[in-house]
Amino acid sequence: MTAAPAAPTAEIRTNRVTRSLLGYGVLAGPFYVTVSVAQALTRDGFDMTRHAWSLLSNGSLGWLQITNFVLSGLMVLAAAVGLARAVPQSRWASVLVGVFGASLVAAGALRADPAMGFPAGTPDGPGTVSWHGVGHLVAGGIGFLCVIAATYVLARHQPRALAWYSRVSGTLFLAGFAGIASGNSAPWFTLGFVAAVIVIMTWLTVVSARLYRSLPCR
Repeated sequence: MTAAPAAPTAEIRTNRVTRSLLGYGVLAGPFYVTVSVAQALTRDGFDMTRHAWSLLSNGSLGWLQITNFVLSGLMVLAAAVGLARAVPQSRWASVLVGVFGASLVAAGALRADPAMGFPAGTPDGPGTVSWHGVGHLVAGGIGFLCVIAATYVLARHQPRALAWYSRVSGTLFLAGFAGIASGNSAPWFTLGFVAAVIVIMTWLTVVSARLYRSLPCR
């Protein structure tokens, strides 16, 4: 008679939940970037050298980017909980990542204002700033600063190579954010921020994947 498989221990059950939460961190970046780039390449009048991805929340298909913000934010929030469980000695890093996730949800709820000729028919230039436009900018600014801080805080609890990777990712994102926040609309600043977003989302994927693999589940 074959013996029945042993029931998973409490630690294994806990690890399975933690891995599931971290799995959302692996998915969040590719999901957000893929949905954003797909729209940027297909939406009428959108120019990646001039328009920030936030502007995709406008127009008849704006609900796609709004949904992208909200779902990506919820996945980042789940990853933050997983991070807190996997690296309990770095609570601040998980809190900072959680704020970043919440900021993405808020950025979806608080739509960016039409500007720079997008959507089609919008006058060129910065346009009129509404209360929800201001809220979008504030939410984004807070979230960006928090995820930059998280890269440095978490680096203290990572192996040397990954610690350097975290710091470099945070620094590159800070540079891209500073460029776009300066108000300079030159194509290199806009594209630089796109690259910075990809860098920071890749960082979240890499960190989540590493922690995911480090937890035994059987």
